[in-house]
Amino acid sequence: MIQAIIAVLVFFAFIVAVFIILTIRFKSGKNKVEELWNKTHIEKIKDIGSTKSLEILPLIDWYTAGEDLKGEPGVSYLIKTDNNTILFDVGMNIENTHPSPLLHNMNRLNIGTNDFDIIVISHNHLDHVGGMKWMRNKTFSLTNHQIDLGKKKVYTPIPMTYPGLNPTWTEKPTVIAKGVATIGTIPNELFFMGRTLEQSLAVNVEGKGIVVLVGCGHQTLPKIIDRTKALFDEPIYGVIGGLHYPVTGGRGKIPIHKYVGTGKPPWSPITLEEVRENINYLKETNPQIVGLSAHDSCDASIEAFRKAFPDSIKDIKVGEKITIS
Repeated sequence: MIQAIIAVLVFFAFIVAVFIILTIRFKSGKNKVEELWNKTHIEKIKDIGSTKSLEILPLIDWYTAGEDLKGEPGVSYLIKTDNNTILFDVGMNIENTHPSPLLHNMNRLNIGTNDFDIIVISHNHLDHVGGMKWMRNKTFSLTNHQIDLGKKKVYTPIPMTYPGLNPTWTEKPTVIAKGVATIGTIPNELFFMGRTLEQSLAVNVEGKGIVVLVGCGHQTLPKIIDRTKALFDEPIYGVIGGLHYPVTGGRGKIPIHKYVGTGKPPWSPITLEEVRENINYLKETNPQIVGLSAHDSCDASIEAFRKAFPDSIKDIKVGEKITIS
């Protein structure tokens, strides 16, 4: 009996010690990323070019447009411009299956790996690189094994690898195709996951402006907007993707999003009032297209966006195209 009590006390002491260490790391990390953000000098991109049309086809997200398609708490979007087609992130494949939900949906939508010429990874988290195994190894995969991807160009937020390819680390804002640029990485400190570097894509649609495509939004929406404004003279026309507003919980069997990945300590989760503050910040850019991914945001947050942007909101569903032209 005494041994059992001692074991329990040791266990709880260990948990408390880990929590204290994480708290110290979190507070220190927060100070460092803010210092880095304030010191970062951004030069305008003046030669991005433009595209007359932009088509965004969700291949992986939480909601689907048909029962024959698979949803999951991850992201993968097929982004098509006049000249290029980009695979933005590769989903989660949490059950490590082949074909993965991504390949399953691609097959249902008659899309093959030859239908895109560029791959962009927003950040190295399992729901964007194809699973935990690939995240740990700083690589990515479209299914439970790494398939031949030919000679595609790959752009990553940290140094990453892929068999047969030579990914380009786009730490700084970089034009990757005509009318398309990464806005460069923006760091944030996450309580359990440490420092996270995430990049978003900016697409310049002719006669309209910049459409920002976001993976998870760990950078925070205000910083994404501020970085985009600093980079381009064109107005922000739209914001589409994940912004991590899990006010009432998360997705999947274990809804941990509320406490993980928000950039806040777990004892002070994000509130709907904070979501509304971010909405007001976005309103100042007068966006004409707004789409909030359900993979990392709850339905209450999505409805708050719908109420704020009734004429601009677009539902993000696997298999349902969002077209801007």
